[in-house]
Amino acid sequence: MKMITAIIKPFKLDDVRNALGDIGIDGMTITEVKGFGRQKGHTELYRGAEYVVDFLPKTKIEVAVNEDQLDLVIETVQQAASTGKIGDGKIFVTALEQVVRIRTGETGKDAV
Repeated sequence: MKMITAIIKPFKLDDVRNALGDIGIDGMTITEVKGFGRQKGHTELYRGAEYVVDFLPKTKIEVAVNEDQLDLVIETVQQAASTGKIGDGKIFVTALEQVVRIRTGETGKDAV
């Protein structure tokens, strides 16, 4: 089992959620986060004063999947979240050693 963590632009969340639903991915965790990558934030003008916005709003999506779904989920997120511009985000994949469904006690693939 793998945990896919995707950091995307907030306005792409509905596109990604719908695309994942279309391929049968039902559960995910969404978190509103702030951060920056290579773009290092940007400057904005407010009431005539210029200031630097270091941390940009982002959305973090976490999805636990079986290994046979991994490539399809990554490809789906990448296509749905892409704008072709800087700051589109990143996808991280980590191994899950154990998963337990609290309500039923199911473990492993059955819990996902």
